[in-house]
This record gives sequence, structure tokens and C-alpha cells, in this order.
Amino acid sequence: MLVIGERINSTRKAIRKAILDRDADCIRKEAQRQVEAGADYIDANAGIEPEREPDDLVWLTETIQSAVDCPVSLDTASPDAMKAALGVHKGTPMINSITGEEGRHETVLPLADEHDARLVALTMGRAGMPRTVEDRMEAARGVADLISGQGIGLDRVYFDPVLCSVATESEAGQIALETVSRLRDEFPDAHITCGLSNISFGLPQRNVLNRNALAMLMAAGLDSAIIDPTEPHMMSAVRAAEALLGQDDFCMNYITAARGGELD
Repeated sequence: MLVIGERINSTRKAIRKAILDRDADCIRKEAQRQVEAGADYIDANAGIEPEREPDDLVWLTETIQSAVDCPVSLDTASPDAMKAALGVHKGTPMINSITGEEGRHETVLPLADEHDARLVALTMGRAGMPRTVEDRMEAARGVADLISGQGIGLDRVYFDPVLCSVATESEAGQIALETVSRLRDEFPDAHITCGLSNISFGLPQRNVLNRNALAMLMAAGLDSAIIDPTEPHMMSAVRAAEALLGQDDFCMNYITAARGGELD
């Protein structure tokens, strides 16, 4: 299970202030906390103002990688910011994200190819937010064709089924599970990730929904997630699901986490 830590996002007030103030200590501590909790990638979002985003994302990338030996998921819709941050990134970057919408993939895919980056591919096409499982699958096929046409292998792709909140769409959980299952069947070489917390937006005690949804989605075929690994019980749910799904030989990761006091 590849964990992408979501906490360094400019929509959070503390992170926005840290970016504006160039508070490197704040960003380093956030990165370190997430890696210590189990993050494999650190997502970096610097979308405060378009004109300053390239400089901000470069600063975030360099600051994160000065604190942890961990690659960064570059979370931006700006080609200029993406190109600038890829230029300073160390290791295998991740680009978050690409869709089948016109105007995005023409610039992102060549950058991904040049830098050997992993790609988060939203199951969203020209029609915008998908409504049904089939809408998502049609969008996935379209973006897969675009990626393959660039010569990028699907083993570098992380499809995102675009989770919606069960608070506003009662069938959103079932749609997510079915989409993940079908993506796994149709694209066996690809990976599947998601912005997990979207499923609980607007509801109380979101942690309960988040961690239960994660275990169910992993059973359906999810092998990555964009989450807050410091959230109580979240990484315990990951380790338990890995053990129960036969993804943890002899439950060694689970046992190691238990011995280290990491299970709660």
C-alpha cells in the first residue's frame, strides 16, 4: 500500500501561512511527522496565487526533501509550477494529476515522460465530474489511451476513481467500490489511489468513515491512498487490511508495527 501524505496543502491555514512566511521549520516538521507515520510520498500543494505558484512549489519541494528522504507528489494544475518543481525534485516524482480534459495532458504528459514520473490519473473526462461507474470507466479508458500514446507504461499510472461524499450522494460508497474493482480488472498493470477523505466530507466523526472506507476499498483493489497518515487509527487500518488481504507475508509488517507501539 503506497501512502501519499496529504497534510502539506495550501488550503490549510497553517500551511498557507508557512508558505507565505517561508517558515521552513513548519513544513519540515509536517513532512517528518507524515513519514514517521508511514507516508511513502508527500503531497505538496502551493496553489495560493497563480503568479507565485512556481516559486512556492519549488520552495516546498526543496524544503520537504531537505527534511525527509521521500519523493514528492506535485499537486498543481499549473504547467509552469510543475515544470519548475520537477527541475529541483530528487528521486521519482509523482504528478497529481492528469485528466482526459483538453488542454491539460498536452503539457503534463511530456513532462512526465521526461522526468520518468508517476501519474495520478483522475477518472474524469471532458464532461467534468463523473456521475456513474461507467462514466468513470469511460474516462479511465480515454486517459489510458493518452498516456500510452505518450509511450508511458500503465505501471506508472495511479487511477483515481474520484470519490464523492456519502453525505450528498448515498450511493457514492458503492460507486467507489465498484469503480475500483472494475479498474483493477481492466487495468491490471496500473495502480489505484484516491483522495480518501472526500467520501466523508460534511459528516461528523469523519475518521470512522475514512478508515472503514479505506479497508473496503483495499479489498476491492485499491493499492494507494492520499490520506493523512497521522490521523488516529488510519495506519492501523492500513496494516490490518494488508494482513487480512494477504498483502503482508506472515503478517510481519503488522507484527513490527505492533511491537513498535504503532497500532492503536
